[in-house]
Amino acid sequence: MAIEIEQDELTGLLVAVAREDRQAFQRLYEKISGRMFGLCLKLARQQDLAEEAVQDAFVQIWHRAAEYHNDRGAPLSWMMTIARYRTLDLMRSRKTRATDGDDALESVADQREGPLDQSLRSAGAEALTGCLDELSESQRDTILLSYYRGLTHDELAVALSSPVGTVKSWIRRGLMALKRCLEQ
Repeated sequence: MAIEIEQDELTGLLVAVAREDRQAFQRLYEKISGRMFGLCLKLARQQDLAEEAVQDAFVQIWHRAAEYHNDRGAPLSWMMTIARYRTLDLMRSRKTRATDGDDALESVADQREGPLDQSLRSAGAEALTGCLDELSESQRDTILLSYYRGLTHDELAVALSSPVGTVKSWIRRGLMALKRCLEQ
């Protein structure tokens, strides 16, 4: 019951933010910024990068609040996904060594609808979001970046600073877990 109340409250705040209600935006920030910062810090392992990611995520939420709909999943999951992507983008952009994969990564940050958007509508947003929430962060991130952003295994390995074999394992195990979860 408490989760449902929180989701309704967050949805209401997002609707108000879409109307450019600054007070609603401030309440939304107060409500979720701590959790969002924790996620960004866990991913980035750098306080300054996590703080920048949270700030950037809230700027995106301010500008994209009107794009949120309940069929995209829980409002908190939608906002945390924005923060997760922003953190990964910042981590990638701060890499000091240049690699061949970086040029390709810069060109994938567009706003076109991806396969994940289509999957969310066809498979049931709530069921898929719930199943995604059950995955480990590494599995969830690799699946979302692979299917939503269209990154290859090599690009994921560079973006996540992990070996290609590890990235492939995260995707394979994550997809198997998603399949089991969605079949229930």
